[in-house]
Amino acid sequence: MASGFFAILDDIAALMDDVAVSSKIATQKTAGILGDDLAVNAEKATGFLASRELPVLWAITKGSLLNKAIILPVVFLLSFFLPVAITYILILGGFYLAYEGVEKIVHYLFHRKHHAESAVTEVVQESAEVQQEGADEEKTKVRSAITTDFILSVEIVIIALGTVMDKPLNTQILTVTVVALLATVGVYGIVALIVRMDDAGYKLIKRSNNKGFFAKLGQFLVNLLPIVIKFLAIVGTLALLLVSGGIFTHNIHYFHDLLPEASSILKEFVIGILAGTVALLIVMGAKKVIGLFRKK
Repeated sequence: MASGFFAILDDIAALMDDVAVSSKIATQKTAGILGDDLAVNAEKATGFLASRELPVLWAITKGSLLNKAIILPVVFLLSFFLPVAITYILILGGFYLAYEGVEKIVHYLFHRKHHAESAVTEVVQESAEVQQEGADEEKTKVRSAITTDFILSVEIVIIALGTVMDKPLNTQILTVTVVALLATVGVYGIVALIVRMDDAGYKLIKRSNNKGFFAKLGQFLVNLLPIVIKFLAIVGTLALLLVSGGIFTHNIHYFHDLLPEASSILKEFVIGILAGTVALLIVMGAKKVIGLFRKK
Protein backbone atom coordinates (compact mmCIF):
# COMPACT_ATOMS: atom_id res chain seq x y z
CA MET A 1 0.00 0.00 0.00
CA ALA A 2 2.74 2.44 1.06
CA SER A 3 4.94 1.40 -1.86
CA GLY A 4 2.10 2.16 -4.28
CA PHE A 5 1.61 5.60 -2.73
CA PHE A 6 5.30 6.45 -3.02
CA ALA A 7 5.31 5.16 -6.61
CA ILE A 8 2.53 7.67 -7.41
CA LEU A 9 4.58 10.44 -5.77
CA ASP A 10 7.59 9.43 -7.90
CA ASP A 11 5.46 9.59 -11.03
CA ILE A 12 4.17 13.03 -10.06
CA ALA A 13 7.69 14.26 -9.31
CA ALA A 14 8.96 12.93 -12.65
CA LEU A 15 6.04 14.60 -14.44
CA MET A 16 6.72 17.92 -12.71
CA ASP A 17 10.40 17.73 -13.63
CA ASP A 18 9.46 17.05 -17.25
CA VAL A 19 6.96 19.93 -17.20
CA ALA A 20 9.56 22.28 -15.67
CA VAL A 21 12.13 21.48 -18.36
CA SER A 22 9.56 21.66 -21.16
CA SER A 23 8.15 24.94 -19.80
CA LYS A 24 11.63 26.47 -19.80
CA ILE A 25 12.17 25.49 -23.44
CA ALA A 26 8.67 26.65 -24.46
CA THR A 27 9.13 29.99 -22.67
CA GLN A 28 12.42 30.56 -24.52
CA LYS A 29 10.69 29.81 -27.83
CA THR A 30 7.87 32.25 -27.06
CA ALA A 31 10.11 34.97 -25.59
CA GLY A 32 9.82 37.11 -28.71
CA ILE A 33 6.03 36.94 -28.73
CA LEU A 34 5.94 37.63 -24.98
CA GLY A 35 8.05 40.75 -25.57
CA ASP A 36 5.68 41.88 -28.28
CA ASP A 37 2.73 41.06 -26.02
CA LEU A 38 4.25 43.24 -23.28
CA ALA A 39 4.85 46.15 -25.65
CA VAL A 40 1.38 45.98 -27.21
CA ASN A 41 -0.56 45.61 -23.96
CA ALA A 42 1.52 48.14 -22.02
CA GLU A 43 0.73 50.68 -24.72
CA LYS A 44 -2.97 49.79 -24.60
CA ALA A 45 -3.12 49.92 -20.79
CA THR A 46 -1.76 53.46 -20.58
CA GLY A 47 -3.44 56.78 -21.30
CA PHE A 48 -6.14 56.52 -18.63
CA LEU A 49 -6.77 58.65 -15.56
CA ALA A 50 -4.55 57.61 -12.65
CA SER A 51 -7.57 56.45 -10.65
CA ARG A 52 -8.66 54.19 -13.54
CA GLU A 53 -5.29 52.64 -14.45
CA LEU A 54 -5.40 49.65 -12.10
CA PRO A 55 -9.14 48.92 -12.57
CA VAL A 56 -8.64 48.99 -16.35
CA LEU A 57 -5.56 46.80 -16.09
CA TRP A 58 -7.44 44.34 -13.87
CA ALA A 59 -10.30 44.22 -16.40
CA ILE A 60 -7.82 43.43 -19.18
CA THR A 61 -6.08 40.82 -17.01
CA LYS A 62 -9.39 39.06 -16.30
CA GLY A 63 -10.13 39.14 -20.01
CA SER A 64 -6.70 37.65 -20.70
CA LEU A 65 -7.29 34.81 -18.24
CA LEU A 66 -10.67 34.14 -19.86
CA ASN A 67 -8.94 34.13 -23.25
CA LYS A 68 -6.54 31.46 -22.04
CA ALA A 69 -9.41 29.41 -20.59
CA ILE A 70 -11.07 29.44 -24.02
CA ILE A 71 -7.95 29.02 -26.14
CA LEU A 72 -6.26 26.13 -24.34
CA PRO A 73 -8.97 23.45 -24.73
CA VAL A 74 -9.84 24.63 -28.26
CA VAL A 75 -6.22 24.49 -29.43
CA PHE A 76 -5.73 21.01 -27.96
CA LEU A 77 -8.89 19.75 -29.64
CA LEU A 78 -8.05 21.35 -32.99
CA SER A 79 -4.46 20.10 -32.92
CA PHE A 80 -5.81 16.58 -32.48
CA PHE A 81 -8.86 16.59 -34.79
CA LEU A 82 -8.32 19.46 -37.27
CA PRO A 83 -4.75 20.83 -37.18
CA VAL A 84 -5.13 22.79 -40.44
CA ALA A 85 -7.72 25.05 -38.77
CA ILE A 86 -5.05 26.48 -36.47
CA THR A 87 -3.18 27.90 -39.47
CA TYR A 88 -6.27 29.67 -40.79
CA ILE A 89 -7.05 31.07 -37.33
CA LEU A 90 -3.52 32.44 -37.06
CA ILE A 91 -3.75 34.07 -40.51
CA LEU A 92 -7.05 35.77 -39.64
CA GLY A 93 -5.48 36.97 -36.41
CA GLY A 94 -2.50 38.25 -38.38
CA PHE A 95 -4.81 40.42 -40.50
CA TYR A 96 -6.41 41.84 -37.35
CA LEU A 97 -3.04 42.72 -35.78
CA ALA A 98 -1.82 44.26 -39.05
CA TYR A 99 -5.04 46.29 -39.29
CA GLU A 100 -4.56 47.64 -35.77
CA GLY A 101 -0.94 48.58 -36.49
CA VAL A 102 -1.69 50.40 -39.75
CA GLU A 103 -4.79 52.05 -38.27
CA LYS A 104 -2.61 53.51 -35.48
CA ILE A 105 -0.15 54.91 -38.03
CA VAL A 106 -2.94 56.44 -40.13
CA HIS A 107 -4.55 57.93 -37.02
CA TYR A 108 -1.23 59.45 -35.92
CA LEU A 109 -0.49 60.93 -39.35
CA PHE A 110 -3.93 62.26 -40.28
CA HIS A 111 -6.15 62.48 -37.20
CA ARG A 112 -3.77 63.46 -34.40
CA LYS A 113 -4.64 67.19 -34.52
CA HIS A 114 -8.37 66.51 -34.43
CA HIS A 115 -7.89 64.07 -31.53
CA ALA A 116 -5.85 66.63 -29.57
CA GLU A 117 -8.52 69.32 -30.09
CA SER A 118 -11.21 66.87 -28.92
CA ALA A 119 -9.15 66.00 -25.85
CA VAL A 120 -8.84 69.71 -24.92
CA THR A 121 -12.58 70.18 -25.34
CA GLU A 122 -13.27 67.17 -23.11
CA VAL A 123 -10.99 68.55 -20.39
CA VAL A 124 -12.69 71.95 -20.45
CA GLN A 125 -16.22 70.52 -20.42
CA GLU A 126 -17.32 68.89 -17.18
CA SER A 127 -20.64 67.26 -17.87
CA ALA A 128 -22.22 63.84 -17.43
CA GLU A 129 -22.20 63.44 -21.21
CA VAL A 130 -18.42 63.88 -21.41
CA GLN A 131 -17.92 61.47 -18.52
CA GLN A 132 -20.10 58.92 -20.28
CA GLU A 133 -18.03 59.33 -23.46
CA GLY A 134 -14.89 58.73 -21.39
CA ALA A 135 -16.41 55.57 -19.92
CA ASP A 136 -17.42 54.36 -23.37
CA GLU A 137 -13.91 55.05 -24.69
CA GLU A 138 -12.45 53.14 -21.76
CA LYS A 139 -14.67 50.13 -22.50
CA THR A 140 -13.68 50.30 -26.16
CA LYS A 141 -9.97 50.31 -25.28
CA VAL A 142 -10.42 47.41 -22.87
CA ARG A 143 -12.25 45.36 -25.52
CA SER A 144 -9.54 46.17 -28.06
CA ALA A 145 -6.80 45.14 -25.61
CA ILE A 146 -8.57 41.86 -24.78
CA THR A 147 -9.09 41.09 -28.49
CA THR A 148 -5.41 41.74 -29.25
CA ASP A 149 -4.43 39.65 -26.23
CA PHE A 150 -6.59 36.82 -27.58
CA ILE A 151 -4.73 36.75 -30.90
CA LEU A 152 -1.28 37.00 -29.29
CA SER A 153 -2.32 34.30 -26.79
CA VAL A 154 -3.25 31.96 -29.65
CA GLU A 155 0.22 32.49 -31.10
CA ILE A 156 1.90 31.88 -27.72
CA VAL A 157 -0.13 28.74 -27.00
CA ILE A 158 0.49 27.24 -30.45
CA ILE A 159 4.24 27.93 -30.34
CA ALA A 160 4.44 26.45 -26.84
CA LEU A 161 2.47 23.41 -27.99
CA GLY A 162 4.83 22.95 -30.92
CA THR A 163 7.78 22.54 -28.55
CA VAL A 164 6.18 19.60 -26.70
CA MET A 165 4.42 17.70 -29.49
CA ASP A 166 6.71 14.72 -28.91
CA LYS A 167 5.79 14.59 -25.21
CA PRO A 168 2.91 12.66 -23.56
CA LEU A 169 -0.48 14.39 -23.57
CA ASN A 170 -0.44 15.18 -19.85
CA THR A 171 2.96 16.87 -20.22
CA GLN A 172 1.69 18.86 -23.21
CA ILE A 173 -1.37 20.10 -21.31
CA LEU A 174 0.54 21.06 -18.16
CA THR A 175 3.43 22.71 -20.02
CA VAL A 176 1.29 24.83 -22.31
CA THR A 177 -0.99 25.81 -19.41
CA VAL A 178 2.00 26.90 -17.32
CA VAL A 179 3.40 28.99 -20.20
CA ALA A 180 -0.02 30.57 -20.85
CA LEU A 181 -0.46 31.53 -17.18
CA LEU A 182 3.11 32.85 -16.95
CA ALA A 183 2.41 34.97 -20.02
CA THR A 184 -0.58 36.62 -18.34
CA VAL A 185 0.94 37.05 -14.88
CA GLY A 186 4.34 38.17 -16.16
CA VAL A 187 3.13 40.55 -18.85
CA TYR A 188 0.42 42.29 -16.84
CA GLY A 189 2.54 42.34 -13.70
CA ILE A 190 5.19 44.34 -15.55
CA VAL A 191 2.51 46.53 -17.15
CA ALA A 192 1.14 47.31 -13.66
CA LEU A 193 4.60 48.45 -12.55
CA ILE A 194 4.92 50.69 -15.60
CA VAL A 195 1.56 52.43 -15.27
CA ARG A 196 2.13 53.13 -11.55
CA MET A 197 5.63 54.48 -12.07
CA ASP A 198 4.61 58.11 -11.59
CA ASP A 199 2.64 57.35 -8.41
CA ALA A 200 5.72 55.68 -6.93
CA GLY A 201 7.73 58.75 -7.88
CA TYR A 202 5.30 61.15 -6.20
CA LYS A 203 5.34 59.05 -3.03
CA LEU A 204 9.14 59.11 -2.94
CA ILE A 205 9.13 62.89 -3.37
CA LYS A 206 6.54 63.33 -0.62
CA ARG A 207 8.24 61.02 1.89
CA SER A 208 11.64 62.62 1.35
CA ASN A 209 10.17 66.15 1.62
CA ASN A 210 11.50 66.79 -1.87
CA LYS A 211 15.10 66.54 -0.65
CA GLY A 212 17.97 64.15 -1.23
CA PHE A 213 18.49 61.07 -3.37
CA PHE A 214 14.97 59.66 -3.06
CA ALA A 215 13.43 62.96 -4.14
CA LYS A 216 15.60 62.97 -7.25
CA LEU A 217 14.73 59.33 -7.90
CA GLY A 218 11.03 60.12 -7.53
CA GLN A 219 11.30 63.06 -9.93
CA PHE A 220 13.18 60.83 -12.36
CA LEU A 221 10.35 58.26 -12.29
CA VAL A 222 7.72 60.98 -12.82
CA ASN A 223 9.62 62.45 -15.78
CA LEU A 224 10.36 58.99 -17.19
CA LEU A 225 6.75 57.79 -17.45
CA PRO A 226 5.70 59.99 -20.43
CA ILE A 227 8.84 58.90 -22.27
CA VAL A 228 8.12 55.24 -21.52
CA ILE A 229 4.51 55.63 -22.71
CA LYS A 230 5.58 57.25 -25.99
CA PHE A 231 8.25 54.60 -26.45
CA LEU A 232 5.75 51.81 -25.79
CA ALA A 233 3.29 53.37 -28.24
CA ILE A 234 5.94 53.16 -30.97
CA VAL A 235 7.20 49.72 -29.94
CA GLY A 236 3.63 48.43 -29.56
CA THR A 237 2.72 49.52 -33.09
CA LEU A 238 5.90 47.99 -34.52
CA ALA A 239 5.19 44.81 -32.54
CA LEU A 240 1.71 44.53 -34.03
CA LEU A 241 3.12 44.76 -37.55
CA LEU A 242 6.07 42.43 -36.89
CA VAL A 243 3.93 39.78 -35.17
CA SER A 244 1.39 39.88 -37.99
CA GLY A 245 4.13 39.72 -40.63
CA GLY A 246 5.72 36.83 -38.74
CA ILE A 247 2.41 34.96 -38.74
CA PHE A 248 2.18 35.28 -42.54
CA THR A 249 5.79 34.28 -43.20
CA HIS A 250 5.64 31.30 -40.83
CA ASN A 251 2.32 29.95 -42.11
CA ILE A 252 2.22 30.84 -45.82
CA HIS A 253 4.91 29.19 -47.94
CA TYR A 254 4.86 31.94 -50.58
CA PHE A 255 5.81 34.63 -48.08
CA HIS A 256 8.24 32.30 -46.31
CA ASP A 257 10.14 31.67 -49.56
CA LEU A 258 9.83 35.26 -50.81
CA LEU A 259 13.16 37.13 -50.96
CA PRO A 260 15.13 34.63 -48.84
CA GLU A 261 18.20 36.88 -48.87
CA ALA A 262 16.28 39.81 -47.34
CA SER A 263 16.28 40.57 -43.62
CA SER A 264 13.53 38.58 -41.91
CA ILE A 265 12.57 41.52 -39.69
CA LEU A 266 12.31 43.90 -42.65
CA LYS A 267 10.31 41.36 -44.65
CA GLU A 268 7.89 40.75 -41.79
CA PHE A 269 7.46 44.49 -41.27
CA VAL A 270 6.71 45.17 -44.95
CA ILE A 271 4.28 42.23 -45.13
CA GLY A 272 2.58 43.48 -41.97
CA ILE A 273 2.22 46.98 -43.47
CA LEU A 274 0.78 45.60 -46.74
CA ALA A 275 -1.63 43.24 -44.96
CA GLY A 276 -2.75 46.00 -42.62
CA THR A 277 -3.31 48.39 -45.51
CA VAL A 278 -5.47 45.82 -47.31
CA ALA A 279 -7.43 45.13 -44.12
CA LEU A 280 -7.89 48.86 -43.43
CA LEU A 281 -9.17 49.50 -46.97
CA ILE A 282 -11.63 46.61 -46.63
CA VAL A 283 -12.90 47.90 -43.29
CA MET A 284 -13.23 51.47 -44.60
CA GLY A 285 -15.07 50.22 -47.69
CA ALA A 286 -17.38 48.08 -45.58
CA LYS A 287 -18.17 51.06 -43.33
CA LYS A 288 -19.03 53.23 -46.35
CA VAL A 289 -21.30 50.54 -47.81
CA ILE A 290 -23.04 50.07 -44.46
CA GLY A 291 -23.41 53.85 -44.17
CA LEU A 292 -25.04 54.07 -47.59
CA PHE A 293 -27.52 51.31 -46.72
CA ARG A 294 -28.40 53.05 -43.44
CA LYS A 295 -29.10 56.33 -45.26
CA LYS A 296 -31.51 54.51 -47.53
